[in-house]
Amino acid sequence: MIRALCLIAGLSGAAGLSQYPEFSQQYLQRLAGQVDELTRQVVEFDETALADGMGREEMLQAMAQTPLVASQEALWRRTFARHARLSENLMLLREATPVERLTLPHRMADRETLAAVWDDFTPGVPLSVAGAASAGTGFLGGWVSFAILAALISLPFRRAKPQPVTKKRQSPTIKADPPVIRPTLVAQTPPNRPRLAGVQR
Repeated sequence: MIRALCLIAGLSGAAGLSQYPEFSQQYLQRLAGQVDELTRQVVEFDETALADGMGREEMLQAMAQTPLVASQEALWRRTFARHARLSENLMLLREATPVERLTLPHRMADRETLAAVWDDFTPGVPLSVAGAASAGTGFLGGWVSFAILAALISLPFRRAKPQPVTKKRQSPTIKADPPVIRPTLVAQTPPNRPRLAGVQR
Protein backbone atom coordinates (compact mmCIF):
# COMPACT_ATOMS: atom_id res chain seq x y z
CA MET A 1 0.00 0.00 0.00
CA ILE A 2 2.79 2.41 0.93
CA ARG A 3 4.65 1.63 -2.29
CA ALA A 4 1.53 2.32 -4.37
CA LEU A 5 1.02 5.68 -2.66
CA CYS A 6 4.71 6.52 -3.10
CA LEU A 7 4.38 5.72 -6.80
CA ILE A 8 1.35 8.00 -7.12
CA ALA A 9 3.21 10.78 -5.31
CA GLY A 10 6.22 10.28 -7.57
CA LEU A 11 4.13 10.43 -10.74
CA SER A 12 2.36 13.54 -9.47
CA GLY A 13 5.69 15.19 -8.75
CA ALA A 14 6.99 14.23 -12.19
CA ALA A 15 3.90 15.63 -13.90
CA GLY A 16 4.06 18.86 -11.95
CA LEU A 17 7.77 19.55 -12.11
CA SER A 18 7.98 18.59 -15.79
CA GLN A 19 6.25 21.92 -16.48
CA TYR A 20 8.98 23.87 -14.69
CA PRO A 21 11.03 24.66 -17.86
CA GLU A 22 7.97 26.05 -19.66
CA PHE A 23 6.85 27.97 -16.57
CA SER A 24 10.33 29.43 -16.05
CA GLN A 25 10.45 30.53 -19.70
CA GLN A 26 7.11 32.33 -19.41
CA TYR A 27 8.22 33.82 -16.09
CA LEU A 28 11.39 35.09 -17.74
CA GLN A 29 9.39 36.82 -20.46
CA ARG A 30 7.04 38.43 -17.95
CA LEU A 31 9.97 39.41 -15.72
CA ALA A 32 11.64 41.18 -18.63
CA GLY A 33 8.50 43.26 -19.10
CA GLN A 34 8.42 44.13 -15.39
CA VAL A 35 12.05 45.22 -15.44
CA ASP A 36 11.50 47.36 -18.54
CA GLU A 37 8.61 49.17 -16.87
CA LEU A 38 10.54 49.72 -13.65
CA THR A 39 13.56 50.94 -15.61
CA ARG A 40 11.39 53.52 -17.35
CA GLN A 41 10.10 54.80 -13.99
CA VAL A 42 13.60 54.95 -12.48
CA VAL A 43 14.99 56.84 -15.48
CA GLU A 44 12.17 59.38 -15.33
CA PHE A 45 12.78 59.94 -11.61
CA ASP A 46 16.51 60.41 -12.11
CA GLU A 47 15.91 62.83 -14.99
CA THR A 48 13.50 64.86 -12.86
CA ALA A 49 16.00 65.01 -10.01
CA LEU A 50 18.79 65.99 -12.39
CA ALA A 51 16.66 68.77 -13.85
CA ASP A 52 16.32 70.21 -10.34
CA GLY A 53 20.06 69.95 -9.82
CA MET A 54 19.89 67.00 -7.42
CA GLY A 55 20.85 63.37 -7.37
CA ARG A 56 18.52 60.48 -6.57
CA GLU A 57 19.24 60.40 -2.83
CA GLU A 58 19.04 64.19 -2.54
CA MET A 59 15.69 64.12 -4.30
CA LEU A 60 14.39 61.47 -1.90
CA GLN A 61 15.49 63.47 1.14
CA ALA A 62 13.82 66.58 -0.26
CA MET A 63 10.60 64.61 -0.76
CA ALA A 64 10.74 63.33 2.84
CA GLN A 65 10.99 66.93 4.11
CA THR A 66 8.06 68.13 1.98
CA PRO A 67 4.69 67.31 3.62
CA LEU A 68 2.79 67.07 0.34
CA VAL A 69 5.05 64.37 -1.16
CA ALA A 70 6.51 62.82 2.01
CA SER A 71 4.48 59.64 1.53
CA GLN A 72 5.94 59.18 -1.97
CA GLU A 73 9.48 58.92 -0.63
CA ALA A 74 8.96 55.42 0.86
CA LEU A 75 7.12 54.32 -2.29
CA TRP A 76 9.99 55.34 -4.53
CA ARG A 77 12.52 53.62 -2.28
CA ARG A 78 10.58 50.37 -2.61
CA THR A 79 10.47 50.87 -6.37
CA PHE A 80 14.23 51.31 -6.59
CA ALA A 81 14.85 48.24 -4.40
CA ARG A 82 12.46 46.11 -6.48
CA HIS A 83 14.05 47.32 -9.71
CA ALA A 84 17.52 46.35 -8.48
CA ARG A 85 16.35 42.93 -7.25
CA LEU A 86 14.40 42.01 -10.39
CA SER A 87 17.16 43.27 -12.67
CA GLU A 88 19.65 40.96 -10.95
CA ASN A 89 17.24 38.01 -11.16
CA LEU A 90 16.62 38.68 -14.85
CA MET A 91 20.32 38.75 -15.62
CA LEU A 92 20.97 35.43 -13.82
CA LEU A 93 17.98 33.69 -15.38
CA ARG A 94 18.96 34.80 -18.87
CA GLU A 95 22.51 33.54 -18.42
CA ALA A 96 21.37 30.15 -17.06
CA THR A 97 20.44 27.22 -19.28
CA PRO A 98 16.99 25.60 -18.90
CA VAL A 99 18.56 22.83 -16.81
CA GLU A 100 20.47 25.31 -14.63
CA ARG A 101 17.22 27.15 -13.90
CA LEU A 102 16.18 24.12 -11.87
CA THR A 103 18.60 25.37 -9.22
CA LEU A 104 17.30 28.96 -9.32
CA PRO A 105 13.70 28.82 -8.05
CA HIS A 106 14.53 31.54 -5.50
CA ARG A 107 15.17 33.88 -8.44
CA MET A 108 11.53 33.49 -9.47
CA ALA A 109 9.92 34.53 -6.21
CA ASP A 110 8.40 37.91 -7.14
CA ARG A 111 4.75 37.61 -6.12
CA GLU A 112 3.36 40.05 -8.67
CA THR A 113 5.18 38.40 -11.56
CA LEU A 114 4.32 34.89 -10.33
CA ALA A 115 0.63 35.74 -10.11
CA ALA A 116 0.62 37.19 -13.63
CA VAL A 117 2.42 34.17 -15.10
CA TRP A 118 0.20 31.68 -13.29
CA ASP A 119 -2.97 33.33 -14.57
CA ASP A 120 -1.82 33.00 -18.20
CA PHE A 121 0.23 29.80 -17.89
CA THR A 122 -0.27 27.19 -20.60
CA PRO A 123 1.28 23.78 -19.86
CA GLY A 124 3.72 22.51 -22.45
CA VAL A 125 4.82 19.03 -23.47
CA PRO A 126 8.21 18.30 -21.85
CA LEU A 127 10.09 17.02 -24.92
CA SER A 128 13.41 18.62 -24.00
CA VAL A 129 16.32 17.57 -21.84
CA ALA A 130 15.29 20.11 -19.22
CA GLY A 131 11.75 18.70 -19.23
CA ALA A 132 13.02 15.16 -18.76
CA ALA A 133 15.36 16.26 -15.96
CA SER A 134 12.52 18.14 -14.29
CA ALA A 135 10.21 15.14 -14.56
CA GLY A 136 12.84 12.83 -13.08
CA THR A 137 13.55 15.24 -10.26
CA GLY A 138 9.85 15.63 -9.56
CA PHE A 139 9.28 11.86 -9.52
CA LEU A 140 12.17 11.26 -7.14
CA GLY A 141 11.20 14.19 -4.94
CA GLY A 142 7.57 13.10 -4.74
CA TRP A 143 8.49 9.50 -3.96
CA VAL A 144 11.02 10.36 -1.26
CA SER A 145 8.83 13.07 0.31
CA PHE A 146 5.82 10.77 0.65
CA ALA A 147 7.97 7.90 1.91
CA ILE A 148 9.42 10.11 4.65
CA LEU A 149 5.97 11.47 5.52
CA ALA A 150 4.47 7.98 5.71
CA ALA A 151 7.34 6.79 7.90
CA LEU A 152 6.88 9.72 10.30
CA ILE A 153 3.11 9.18 10.51
CA SER A 154 3.37 5.44 11.13
CA LEU A 155 6.22 5.76 13.64
CA PRO A 156 4.01 6.13 16.76
CA PHE A 157 1.93 3.08 15.76
CA ARG A 158 4.82 0.70 15.40
CA ARG A 159 5.19 -1.73 18.26
CA ALA A 160 8.57 -2.74 19.49
CA LYS A 161 9.42 -6.26 18.47
CA PRO A 162 9.61 -8.57 21.50
CA GLN A 163 13.07 -9.80 22.20
CA PRO A 164 13.38 -13.59 21.88
CA VAL A 165 13.72 -15.28 25.26
CA THR A 166 16.64 -17.65 25.33
CA LYS A 167 16.11 -20.60 27.61
CA LYS A 168 19.07 -21.72 29.61
CA ARG A 169 19.99 -25.29 28.99
CA GLN A 170 20.02 -27.33 32.14
CA SER A 171 22.68 -29.95 32.51
CA PRO A 172 21.18 -33.45 32.62
CA THR A 173 20.92 -34.84 36.13
CA ILE A 174 21.73 -38.49 36.78
CA LYS A 175 19.07 -40.06 38.94
CA ALA A 176 20.46 -42.22 41.72
CA ASP A 177 19.03 -45.68 42.28
CA PRO A 178 16.81 -45.95 45.33
CA PRO A 179 18.54 -47.51 48.34
CA VAL A 180 18.17 -51.26 48.67
CA ILE A 181 16.28 -52.17 51.78
CA ARG A 182 17.60 -55.40 53.23
CA PRO A 183 15.05 -57.63 54.96
CA THR A 184 15.42 -57.93 58.72
CA LEU A 185 15.19 -61.35 60.40
CA VAL A 186 12.35 -61.56 62.86
CA ALA A 187 12.57 -64.14 65.59
CA GLN A 188 9.77 -66.59 65.18
CA THR A 189 7.93 -67.78 68.28
CA PRO A 190 6.59 -71.27 68.23
CA PRO A 191 2.92 -71.40 67.91
CA ASN A 192 0.91 -72.22 70.99
CA ARG A 193 -0.15 -75.84 70.92
CA PRO A 194 -2.68 -77.35 73.29
CA ARG A 195 -1.33 -79.55 76.11
CA LEU A 196 -2.13 -83.21 76.19
CA ALA A 197 -3.12 -84.76 79.47
CA GLY A 198 -0.20 -86.31 81.31
CA VAL A 199 2.40 -84.72 79.04
CA GLN A 200 4.84 -82.34 80.56
CA ARG A 201 6.80 -79.86 78.57
